Parts: sequence; structure tokens; C-alpha cells
Amino acid sequence: MTPRHEIEAFIKEFVKDLEEDSVAIFAGAGMSKGSGYVDWPELMRDIAAELGLKVELEHDLISVAQFHVNQRKTSDGLAKKILQEFSEHGEPSAAHKILARLPIRTYWTTNYDTLIEDELRRAYRVPDVKSHVDQLTTTKPKRDAVVYKMHGDVDSPKAAVLYKEQYEKYYVTHAPFITALSGDLVSKTFLFIGFSFTDPNLDYVLSRLHGGTGKRTHYCFMKEVQREDGDDDEIFKYKIRKQELRIDDLKRFGIQTLLVEDYADIPKILTEVESRFRKKTIFVSGSAEQYGEWGKNEALNFIHALAAESVKSNLRVVNGFGWGIGSAVINGALEAIYGNPQKYSEDQLIVRPFPQHGDNLPALWEEYRQRMISLAGIAIFVFGNKTVDEKIVNANGVRREFEIAIQHGLVPIPVGATGCMAHELWNEVLAETAKFYAGIEWIVPLIKELGARQPNDAELVSRIIKIIKQLNR
Repeated sequence: MTPRHEIEAFIKEFVKDLEEDSVAIFAGAGMSKGSGYVDWPELMRDIAAELGLKVELEHDLISVAQFHVNQRKTSDGLAKKILQEFSEHGEPSAAHKILARLPIRTYWTTNYDTLIEDELRRAYRVPDVKSHVDQLTTTKPKRDAVVYKMHGDVDSPKAAVLYKEQYEKYYVTHAPFITALSGDLVSKTFLFIGFSFTDPNLDYVLSRLHGGTGKRTHYCFMKEVQREDGDDDEIFKYKIRKQELRIDDLKRFGIQTLLVEDYADIPKILTEVESRFRKKTIFVSGSAEQYGEWGKNEALNFIHALAAESVKSNLRVVNGFGWGIGSAVINGALEAIYGNPQKYSEDQLIVRPFPQHGDNLPALWEEYRQRMISLAGIAIFVFGNKTVDEKIVNANGVRREFEIAIQHGLVPIPVGATGCMAHELWNEVLAETAKFYAGIEWIVPLIKELGARQPNDAELVSRIIKIIKQLNR
């Protein structure tokens, strides 16, 4: 298995590439197999049997597909097989779900199923699917990601790339795909998932990598060879040696291999990637009809400074434009961004104002909260009050945002010194620190310090930023 320090180095570099919007995913058959779909050997098992062959003894399955076309004088049998195997709805894997949530804009796959685009939609993202050459010249409005299905789609099985003759002519018939892939391989960091190195598509994919793109590092997950029943020491050593040679060969293409003991380790690594990336984004929750002992100007200056310092710490800020604090969050973030536009970006501010008109507003607000909070890894709670029947009460909306934050795994930072719901939540997390801060116990004394305004409000801001920076180490 790849040493932990190398996995750690991958996570850090990959998170950095995510922040720079320079990541692409390449999904192979193994990624869909975990969702119940067949891989290439299973897809070709019946086809090989029709030819009097055994799929276990064949290593060139693309040629087997060609033999079937030659014998039948048509590719209809292969197309029918694709339709049968991939038309049934498969359940997305944990990897599909994580990769769809991450802000990745480019997905490549040799698979025929629709798992990637389906999961992107579930993550409230708009996929632009490209499975035909003529689709490459159009752009879907409001798209969030492009899914390149370079070997076709289950919805058009007769147009799928399956047999040897199609691969031999691919450079001519699918030249625009080659151009798009070549460009992405130069400009983006690819993560290859689901390639078993017995998949006949792999050699084709790797051939696209050759040609001077090795300067950029790409990554692939590979399962460490296992001793199987019947393997003696000599056979096992042979398998290890062959895998070592394959790993070394991949370096020609700039691919660094990450060995895992089990495929279940891959979602664990991706979960850590997602967690660290999301911790670069803070969600600011709060509302204020009154500001208590703070006074309006002091309170707004505090929130303004908190947003500005967050941006200056290279964090992203998400806010729903809460009553009485939203303007201060936005103005503080924008002041930092426009104060140094070469260093900071407007992408560091994400604003999702709550709709005020329409049918069933509570359900709409719930959806807004879910989507906003899921973008972040840290939630800061300030103030939190509103007027009900001419009385000032703690805001239940802020409590709901706290509940959603915990549900999505965010680290809660209630600023008790601001009073109201924030103070109530501050007491709550300190009463059950094992529940809210398991594994990061160091944070508890720092959270306690947020119960008072400190010598000055700037010091309180500094303490909050210190916590966030520590979480991001």
C-alpha cells in the first residue's frame, strides 16, 4: 500500500488543484462495477461464448468484439448487449457522490452508463453530456460540468465504440474528442478511478496521454495485488513484480499511482479530500433585529471585519443574506477582494439571498439552506434574533441552520459573545463537546474564549480566524 505520507501529499496537492479549478476525473469500468454494472469481461462473457471462446482465457477483448461483428456481419448484437446491461438503473457509489459534490467541472469516462450525470443532477448541478462528436460544438446553458463519454452512451448503443475497427478509426471518426482530451491533459490534473489494467480501454486511454504531457502530474488509484487461493510464493512474487513494472510504466505518462489495500479505501481518501476542501469555505449564519449590548455600528463592524479577514485568509464565504447581518458580510468580503483583486477573487464570496415571494416558502427556504450549507466545512453563528409579535426572540432559522450544519458534518463555531441564538448554541456545544468536536478536542478551549468580547472586537475576530486556520492545517 502507498505510504500514508504519500497519500497525505496527494490529498494536499489535489485540494490545491480543486481550489484552482484545475481538476478532471477519468472514470473507468471499475467505478461503475461497484454500482452493480458489469465490467468488460462480464460484458463480453456471452459474446465470447457465442464464438466458442472463454472470456477468462482472452486478454484482448476488443478483438473478441471484432470477431463477433465479423461473424454476425453486424454490430447489433453488441449494441443489444449494452442496452440490456446498462439500461437498468444502478445505485451510485460513494465515490460518485463525493466527486459530484466537489466543484469539478470536467469528467471523462469510457463507461456507457449515466451514473456520473445522474449524480451531478442530485447534487443540484447541471451536466452537459457529450457522447457524440456533434455535441462538442454546442454548450448547454447554465452548465456546471461537462461529462465527456468518449465511447458513447447507453441511450445510443449502436453508436458506441466497442470493437477493434472502431478503435482503429477513432482518430478520424472522433477527432474532436481527441483534441478536447489532449487539451485537458495539459491544463488539468487528472484522477483516474476504476481502471483495473485488464480493461481493454486502458491502453487506448494511455495512448492519448503520450506526447509531451508528462510534465503535469496525474494520479490513479490501483488495488494492491492480493495473494489468492492457490497462489504459491513464486506466483505471488510474479504478480507483485508485474504490478511494480506497470506502476513504473505509468510514470512515462506523468501518472503517479496510489496503491490501496481495498477499493473501499478510495471513498475514504476522497472523503478526506472533500472534508479539507470544504473547510476552506465558511458559512456565516445569523440574523439581527437588535444587537443587544453591542450596538448596531459595533456589531456590523465586527461582522464586516470577520468577513474581510476570512477572505484575506484565502477562505470562501457563504451567506444567505441574513436580516441585519448580510450586508456587513458582503461588504466586508468585497472590500477585501477589491482591495487586492490580483490576490483575491470574487469567487471567494457566495451569496444566496432567500426568496421572499412564492408558494410554499418554508420548503424553498429549507432547500436553500441545505444547498448553501453543503458547500462549506465550517459554520460560524452570530447573533440570531428576530421580532415575533413585537417581541425579540431567538431566531429558529439560525437553529435550523445549525442542525443542517451538523447533519452535513460542518464544524460549528458559535460566537457566544454576540448573544441570542449564537449564545444558546455556544452553551449547547460546550455541554456536549464529545458530540460536536470528536477528534478535534483542541478546539474546545478556543470555543470557550468566544463567549466574551475580549479586550476588543478585533481580538475576537482574530481568535475566530485562528480556529479556522488551525482546522485547515
